[in-house]
Amino acid sequence: MAATIATRIIILSDTHGEELIHSIPSEENMDVVIHCGDMTDESTLKEYHTAIQTLRNIKAPLKLVIPGNHDFSLDEDAFQNHLSEAHERINDDQLLEKTYGKVGDARALFTAEDNIILLDEGIHHFDLKNGAHLTVYASPYTASKSTGWGYSYDPDQQEHEWNIKPGVDLVMTHSPPKGMLDYTDTRVRAGISSLFEAVAQAKPKVHCFGHIHEAWGGKLVAWREQIPDAPSHFTAIDNGKSRVIERKFDVIDEERLVKYQAKGYREIDDVKIGQSEQTLFVNAAIEGSKEGQQQLPWMLNIQLPQSQLISSEGNKKRSRSADVDGETETSCKRPKE
Repeated sequence: MAATIATRIIILSDTHGEELIHSIPSEENMDVVIHCGDMTDESTLKEYHTAIQTLRNIKAPLKLVIPGNHDFSLDEDAFQNHLSEAHERINDDQLLEKTYGKVGDARALFTAEDNIILLDEGIHHFDLKNGAHLTVYASPYTASKSTGWGYSYDPDQQEHEWNIKPGVDLVMTHSPPKGMLDYTDTRVRAGISSLFEAVAQAKPKVHCFGHIHEAWGGKLVAWREQIPDAPSHFTAIDNGKSRVIERKFDVIDEERLVKYQAKGYREIDDVKIGQSEQTLFVNAAIEGSKEGQQQLPWMLNIQLPQSQLISSEGNKKRSRSADVDGETETSCKRPKE
């Protein structure tokens, strides 16, 4: 059996320019922090600075981030359209530039960070400081009929291609897959069907996302041995072996809630995930339904394969891109703390 290494991962999403109400104590050591988008509410530079500081405050050698639909200044086409519309209302170039920056300014904020990596869509490989190897599929795209948002597509006009491959450990998207922690307050499923199908075929250990604030929660799904070409919840999931970890509207006792709030996260400490057997779905949307309300980030401990990296420079952050079977993959050596 191949060697594996226990890896602690903090997952959050949809902070919308706000600091965490329940901060994670500085003595807590994580291996990876994941942010699944909507770092901002209006894509202002001030909100990006707040999001970056929030990530800095969590002690971990590697932080991985994708944009959400609210982070439209990271999407060049959407940002250009927004600036044109804003200019018609404000007609003050200096104010607009001070608020939003120029094209590329928001992305440059992340480039300047030593261990916060803004991921483009695709498969990425990371050799972690704890000696594990993490394979991630990342995508910021969201199905939406509304205009003016970043990384959005109209599902009536086209469908997005989710190039998730078997062997991926963790999928991070902004939008949820259809039927997984995607209920809105009006009890409408807001997830993406094609995303569920892609995840069911790839069977990653973890799929984390946000976007639907009221659907915060965790669910462990057991897959059937044979997955059809067009999987559905009935044909792909073994419901008898699957279970909900927790959902926003579940009632938990006050003592347990206070314990979680003191830690600054909701810990998943009783889940054993087997590759190609189970997937842990996590909706990590932080922003609550009411003003000033926040849900907690999730913390999970998963087993990852041991890294094959052999390098005396293994504690330096570097990256390279290569074309592998038609897809772009990014390999990163261990970043320094």
